[in-house]
Amino acid sequence: MTASTDLNTLTGFFDRYGVALTAGDLPAIAGCYALPGLVVADTYSFSFNSPAAVALSFVGAAPDYTERELVAAHADIEQVQQVSALLVEVAVRWEFLDSQGRQVPGERYRYLLRSTGEGPAICTVVRTG
Repeated sequence: MTASTDLNTLTGFFDRYGVALTAGDLPAIAGCYALPGLVVADTYSFSFNSPAAVALSFVGAAPDYTERELVAAHADIEQVQQVSALLVEVAVRWEFLDSQGRQVPGERYRYLLRSTGEGPAICTVVRTG
């Protein structure tokens, strides 16, 4: 097994992740992560060691998406870099659609993904803008 740099595979993964995010599907979000996992931003970092901890870290996201009337998320993959045999780093700019069909710009992130038997899984997320 090797890390996939195939855009179709990565796009499919981020499409599933985006649907889970905007739907507030906490088990599906947790299923996108390798454990342990890490999230890093300018002013905080946190790690999680269980699917329940991943889900708990996203509890506040669903109401935010609902309040902002965001109904769909699209990951624009800007860069893919193979890091090792099983790791790939992916730079993503998120774009959203609101309930009126308007595009809403999102943030940029770098994801370190590990290839698993079920496909890519997020090991580390770094917010970049």
